[in-house]
Amino acid sequence: MAQCLGPTMLLLLLLWLLLRWSSSAAQNRCVAAAEACTADTGCQRLRTEYVAQCLGPAAPGGCPRARCRRALRRFFARGPPALTHALLFCPCGSPACAERRRQTFVPACAFSGPGPAPPSCLAPLEACEHSRVCRPRLLAFQAFCSPAPSFPDGCQPDQAPNCLRAYAGLVGTVITPNYLDNVSARVAPWCHCGVSGNRQEECEAFRGLFTRNRCLGRSKVPDNIPGFFLDTVLKLALFLCCFIHMPLLQDDGLEVLRLQREDHVLHLILTIKQSLSIAGSLLFTGASFLDTRSKTSCLF
Repeated sequence: MAQCLGPTMLLLLLLWLLLRWSSSAAQNRCVAAAEACTADTGCQRLRTEYVAQCLGPAAPGGCPRARCRRALRRFFARGPPALTHALLFCPCGSPACAERRRQTFVPACAFSGPGPAPPSCLAPLEACEHSRVCRPRLLAFQAFCSPAPSFPDGCQPDQAPNCLRAYAGLVGTVITPNYLDNVSARVAPWCHCGVSGNRQEECEAFRGLFTRNRCLGRSKVPDNIPGFFLDTVLKLALFLCCFIHMPLLQDDGLEVLRLQREDHVLHLILTIKQSLSIAGSLLFTGASFLDTRSKTSCLF
């Protein structure tokens, strides 16, 4: 047991440093995304255009919703995806950051209204199905973000990029989704299913594409970073304890054992990098260091 203490302590130190780094980075990602867009002439011009349209003059008690949404569609269609998606999907570690993210696309005009209370989701759904702008975008979202029970993890392989693009394509339509609060990453259109009558199931299925869609949730960068990958890190700690100090019984099996160890380490590193893209490089560096140390102590 004492032999496990060294590598385990190193891994825990790496985890502690990573959590501090990722928490700090996540709290500022939305500010950084806004600054990056401002620094890019094209992104800033398109952003200024939608803000001006969404906050522009309108009839008393209303807003220029059609012009606002048209400008938002232009922003995502013509702006650099790396910058526009960074604004839309920036991860947050605090309510202040999450509120900034929720307000990014002027939800008072682009998201909610025109009435004071959200309508049944059947109303915007039907409007979308009869819209030449909205209908193909909804079909793309359903195709690229819907769960796929036939796959082992319930989602299509490599679906995240297409899912995020399809989701962004809905912003500026009659079913524009947005973040629902500043304490989570939950998203949905501005509607509910409380008064859907005998079409309740249809209504819930549509809203569930946003609120209960594990594949959409997995495509976005998680806000709760520690809980998302802690299990994988602990598995790596167990691996280090079990494999670094495994007794070598015969020289003939030395190369096979070394390759097995490298395969296990590589698999776990790739798993962590996929789970936590914003900290993947740091984990790779730390795990590579531990792997080097393990082979040095076991093989030589």
